[in-house]
This record gives sequence, C-alpha cells and structure tokens, in this order.
Amino acid sequence: MAIDLSARWDAADYGRNAGFVPTLGAPVLALLAPQPGERILDLGCGDGVLTQAIADAGATVIGVDGAPAMVEAAVARGLDARVQDGQALAFDAAFDAVFSNAALHWMLDAGAVAAGVFRALRPGGRFVGEMGGSGNIATLRAALQAERVARGYPAGPDPQWYPDPGGFTALYAAAGFVEIEARLIPRPTELPAGVAGWLRTFRAGFLDAAGVPDAEQDAFARAVERRLEPDFRQPDGRWIADYVRLRFSMRKPA
Repeated sequence: MAIDLSARWDAADYGRNAGFVPTLGAPVLALLAPQPGERILDLGCGDGVLTQAIADAGATVIGVDGAPAMVEAAVARGLDARVQDGQALAFDAAFDAVFSNAALHWMLDAGAVAAGVFRALRPGGRFVGEMGGSGNIATLRAALQAERVARGYPAGPDPQWYPDPGGFTALYAAAGFVEIEARLIPRPTELPAGVAGWLRTFRAGFLDAAGVPDAEQDAFARAVERRLEPDFRQPDGRWIADYVRLRFSMRKPA
C-alpha cells in the first residue's frame, strides 16, 4: 500500500497552524450541498471541522482519516469518525455522497481510492471535493529540497499526488464515474504561522524520512523560510504560498 512519508499529524498543531484548510474549504462544501437525511462519507476528515458542517446541514455523516490523532479530535467533537485508510475503504453502496477536502493528494494509490469511493457510493451518488492540483506549492517544495541538499541530506521525493484535470478525469472515468468535472484553481494562500510553522505541520514526516533529527528540524524549517522570504513574504509581513487546487465533482451511474 502506498504511504506518503511526509505525513505526520498532530491535532493541536494542526488546529493552530492549519485552520485555513477548512475555512478555505467552504466553496467545495457549498458544491456538495449536503441535504437533510443524506448519508455522506467525509474522506480524509482531519479534525472534523467540515464534517461537523455537513452534520449541521442535517446529513448523517461518517468521517474517516488515516491519522489516529486527527480522528480522536473529530470524535471529541461528537462526530462518528473512524481510523481508516482512504486507499482501502471498507464500505459497499452505503452513501449518497462522498466528500473530500485537502486530503486526496496524501493518498498515493489514487486508483485504489477511486475504486473504493465508487464502491462506497449508492447508484447515482456523487463525489465532490478539492485537493492539491498540478503546480501546487511548487516554489515551496523546491526550496525544501534545496535546503535538504545544502545540509548534506540526500535528495528524495516529496511524494504528494498533484494531478492535472486531464489525468484526474481519466483515472476516475476508468473507475466508472460519469459527469466528471475537474478544474484547476490558482489560490495564493496565507500561511498564518509562516513557512516554518507550515513545515512543522505539513512536512514533519518528510524531515523524518530525510533523516533530519528532531533537534535540527526547527532550524531546518527556519532556513527554508529564509529561502522563501523574497517570494512569499508580503510588505505587510504576511506569508503567501503558491497553492493550486483541483476542484471536482462526478457521479456514479444510476
């Protein structure tokens, strides 16, 4: 099973440094348009902020995530959240809709995800979501690799799946979906904790896999931040990263 080694999650840290993720997920939640009485799966639910919004709309929602700490935070909200690998979903025709925000790019066996979502949906059910798209954080990732090499660590992958609309559509069509719509949305995104805070939240596992000791990771993150200051730091002091999202919707044939 494909595992993204850059993923290592801490729910409290995520809440402090990554609150923008569910906030900026509001448009895709509107695209889902959950209805009272629907059964919906939140794939990659994280700490459950958007899962809660789906429940508040009157739907019955189950959240799944591969990170136990994040699931624990979602359960603490009173949600039905379960530890489950999105590449091995264990549902059969159970949902009217599947929703996913900022999660699919961490799941490297994209074909297995597509097959699992298709199987989990009832006939006519919809899959709606958003993920990192082609070109996402390209400048940030390049600086991360450059600092890794400069410090004597071997170059290595930062292996998220950031597809273009054509490749994404082809993969999901092969899984059986129809009415597929997918488009890239350039979305320069403020990093409230700066680049260093972003790295601690989103790339701690990457640094582990690179062999960077815990005692050096803060210094490593600050060095990457300095590399990116000319590109990302705004005159008012904010840090703006080069996010690109892929927003999509599709249906399982009736």
